[in-house]
Amino acid sequence: MKFSLFKLIPGVEKVQGYWRRQGFVKFVFVTLFGFFSYQAVSISDANQPGVSVQERARNQANKVQTNTARRGDILDRNGNILASSRLLKRIILDPMLIDPAFIPGLAIALDMNKDKLSALLERKRAIKSRYLVIKKNLTLTDPILKNLITFKKQKTKICKKKSIHAKISLLDKALNAIQWQSVKGTKIIVDSCSNKRIGQAVVLRQDTQRYYPKSASMAPLLGRVNSENKGGSGIEAEFENILAGVNGKNYLNFTNNADKAYFNPQVQSELSHGHNIELTIDTDIQYHAYAAIKTSVLKHQADSGSAIILAPNGEVLAMVNYPADDPNDKSLYNPGHYRNRVLSDKVEPGSTMKPFTMLLALDQGKITAEDDELIDVSKSIGHLKTSREVRKYGDSITIKKILQKSHNLGTVNVSERLSKQDMYNTWNKLGFSHPLGLIPSIENSGSLRHYSSWGLMDKRTLSFGYGPMNTNLAQLARAYLVFANNGAMPNLKLIKNMFYDEEKVQIFNKKSTDKIAELLDSVASNDGSGYWSSIKGYSIAGKTGTAEMSINGSYDKNGAQRTFFAGFAPVKNPKYIMLVRLDHPKNCYSKGKKKLKRNCQGSNSAAIVFNETMEHILTNDKTIKMGLR
Repeated sequence: MKFSLFKLIPGVEKVQGYWRRQGFVKFVFVTLFGFFSYQAVSISDANQPGVSVQERARNQANKVQTNTARRGDILDRNGNILASSRLLKRIILDPMLIDPAFIPGLAIALDMNKDKLSALLERKRAIKSRYLVIKKNLTLTDPILKNLITFKKQKTKICKKKSIHAKISLLDKALNAIQWQSVKGTKIIVDSCSNKRIGQAVVLRQDTQRYYPKSASMAPLLGRVNSENKGGSGIEAEFENILAGVNGKNYLNFTNNADKAYFNPQVQSELSHGHNIELTIDTDIQYHAYAAIKTSVLKHQADSGSAIILAPNGEVLAMVNYPADDPNDKSLYNPGHYRNRVLSDKVEPGSTMKPFTMLLALDQGKITAEDDELIDVSKSIGHLKTSREVRKYGDSITIKKILQKSHNLGTVNVSERLSKQDMYNTWNKLGFSHPLGLIPSIENSGSLRHYSSWGLMDKRTLSFGYGPMNTNLAQLARAYLVFANNGAMPNLKLIKNMFYDEEKVQIFNKKSTDKIAELLDSVASNDGSGYWSSIKGYSIAGKTGTAEMSINGSYDKNGAQRTFFAGFAPVKNPKYIMLVRLDHPKNCYSKGKKKLKRNCQGSNSAAIVFNETMEHILTNDKTIKMGLR
């Protein structure tokens, strides 16, 4: 019989059995853990044949890093920024990680009301959201960013309630171990405190925002970018490929020959920032033209207004439209307020076409345009009656008077001396119905029906801007360049340093254009239809125009009209050519009176825009002397 000392000591044999049981339990646990770990590795290896655990770990660390290309700027002819991308910061909170103890300090850093911040976080936590944009569009110098960076470095005492067992004596532990006495510690609630930083609960993200310093004055021309920072309209959309650039992509991975893992960037695609675009636009001229259009639209209760100003070489100095929205205000978006009416609208130009009828007739020797030449207007032609005109101007009238008073019957009488083919060929050479190529995606080139389809009335109405043609305002403005180029017409240009065909189309001779320009001087006089366009001290030439608005294919019975003014200055060697259009002005000023009335001819509305804009231009251009003709 074996003798055991432990048997002589009461209870010790039980203790020995207890420790044996504990060891057996540990052995079983370790065995099971090893088995399941092996199974997990085996299953993973089966899913990735031939890939080791180390290789899989390496692959998991690989990722693609995208470097965002900066969008190019849009500049005016003098290098002033019209559109640019600026770096901004966005602050994102993880409501699930923000302890209430952080809220007072966080509210101070964010310059927010503590209770408001707490309520926002609580609402997000209620739906288990981990994403809350609390601040956005912060400039890099915003004091909130500095406050937040400082706050993130600070530690805050975070205390949480914790349930623990109360301490028991060593004797009780021994009695409990040998199972002589069952002793359980009572649970108590205590505060568990530690100093913590807010850490990843607050994240700063970098954004880029397109910014338009000139606000609404440029909006229909420049357009704007969409939510994806891509061009949505205007210049931004038309030249997206130039402005956008190409994002760079780097493939980050572990090197194969290193003992320790580290990221080794491999370029998948090169980063290429967008290119700048420089326009021919003059910011100062653009601003004053926009201000004049806006004022006139509001004053005359017009539906809309537009204008274009050209240099003699065809460069676009201004292209304005109203109404227009501020593209910096993302809450405002009305597609109609980004409509570039100068290019997109085709309309009948009315009496602004009369000078070209006279130019063609003078070129062909059908008229002399001298003061002693009289045109018979005593007989009605078609629907054009003589009664009112005869009583006002007599049975005969000079070419100067026809232009000065915008006399329809007199113009038709001159057109009777011209052939349909010659008129068509001339209008075609002037560019009507041909694309300009400025912003092709939005341009409406208008139309000019072939003369073979014309009736007698088509030729007559064409002579004063109706009938078989319609045009956009930019095309009409280009036609007026003949007065600044000795009868030739250059192409229009909107983008500097872009290739444009510099060849001018010779349409009229110099003598004819000089003569008609001289006569158009009278239009801007006190006795002319464009009296509101005159500028004291400067010689102005121009032509008014009024056209009935076609709605759903027929002329508006309520008398809705468009008013035009086409002008240039100085009369000799013009430096600026400006075309203005107002749509359906409802109240206008009478001649020499400040009282509004419901009579909106071209001289009463569109000519005012020319006057207010051109006066600023001429007085600030030191190369033009007062009284220069």
